[in-house]
Amino acid sequence: MTAKLLAAALAALLALPAHAQSHITVQSTTSTQNSGLYDHLLPIFEEASGIDVRVVAVGTGQALKNAGNCDGDMLITHARAAEEAFVAEGKGLARHPLMYNDFVLVGPADDPAGTRGDDITAALAAIAAAKAPFASRADDSGTNKAEMRLWAESSADPAAGSGAWYLETGSGMGATLNLGTAQGAYVLTDRATWMTFANKGDHEILVEGDPKLFNQYGVIVVSPAACPTARVEEAERFTKWLLGPEGQDAIAAFAPNGQQLFFPNASE
Repeated sequence: MTAKLLAAALAALLALPAHAQSHITVQSTTSTQNSGLYDHLLPIFEEASGIDVRVVAVGTGQALKNAGNCDGDMLITHARAAEEAFVAEGKGLARHPLMYNDFVLVGPADDPAGTRGDDITAALAAIAAAKAPFASRADDSGTNKAEMRLWAESSADPAAGSGAWYLETGSGMGATLNLGTAQGAYVLTDRATWMTFANKGDHEILVEGDPKLFNQYGVIVVSPAACPTARVEEAERFTKWLLGPEGQDAIAAFAPNGQQLFFPNASE
């Protein structure tokens, strides 16, 4: 290579943005991705930090498994008990509350099981009694974990309807909602995904406002003791930004169509 070509190659390398050489991988729940939150947040952080944030959006259970296998530098998920267990097992440095929204029960507008109201466990019991179609993610996601907890509190056993009225998709929220609207089935979903979901059909929110539907999100940096290759410094920088005033304000400002979808609560 001539000196002229070498100089040109070096100039091109130096012209690359900083984030091309510095990045982190976030193992994340799907709702934050599907809602468009990352499209709103990441350009702000990346511009300020030069760190490229790469998101792997899967169910919370899979996200925790992936991070435990050292396939990520940090987590943004929504299953507190599982997150705390991840930290207790030495896989994460600490769990911090980040933001919240809520789950809602959606279903056909004519509500054949008579679920409408603000009592989710009574609604689930009514669905089971009527053997009305219910579509479940059945994928160990944060939403699925919440659903199974609520079924247990309702004293109804969805397993008794497996393959009949209880439809297990093993898929993400979007695919499960698509099945629900196509089959006239009830679905438990996070509000953010529902508000940005296009294929609503004749479905609408039937149950909301029950404190049991509270949906907390947490952030965890992967422990370098468990994963020596984890980019801890960069992950901690992103975490600090998310938990700080700039990140919390950016979360609060995310309001597609004038509807705020996530509510920051890092200080709580």
